[in-house]
Amino acid sequence: MASGRSHDRATRRLALPFGLLWWPALGPAGMAVAAGAFLLGGLWLSPDLDTHSNATRRWGPLRLLWWPYRRLLSHRSLLSHSPLLGTSLRLLWLALLVLLGCAALAPLGAPPLGDLLQRGQALWHSQRPLLLTAFVGLEASSWLHLLQDGDPIPRVPRLLRRFRSKTRRRRRPAGPRP
Repeated sequence: MASGRSHDRATRRLALPFGLLWWPALGPAGMAVAAGAFLLGGLWLSPDLDTHSNATRRWGPLRLLWWPYRRLLSHRSLLSHSPLLGTSLRLLWLALLVLLGCAALAPLGAPPLGDLLQRGQALWHSQRPLLLTAFVGLEASSWLHLLQDGDPIPRVPRLLRRFRSKTRRRRRPAGPRP
């Protein structure tokens, strides 16, 4: 398993080459979005947000936003360290926080939730290739992290491990053990 410094170093070194892969298809904007998303995903939205990590510390005072996430997920769980699922869950967590923040700050002039959702939908329709590129960049940095840890397949959740070990005990044939 790589250290936090190793994860950060690899993310920084590979962000530009990853971005350059997108230049032929999406031009300079695609390259910038891909490289930026790769950096953002590796340095601020790392799979290690479920621990006290460099990524968590980078959030500064806002790291408290990740406290419930850390409490609900065990480190290297299926929900935090799975390809696609882990990145999606972190993005959904951030979206939920933004929506809750807007709802709470509506009396102070924050945009209503309906307007926010409408703007998001308009952004999706007008910038879909760049948004998909951003998601791929976030996911690619997550894969880099998982591969550096040595296994991109996360641990089976505790509940399923218990169930599996109980069924294995029941299936053993009776008789003398070797």
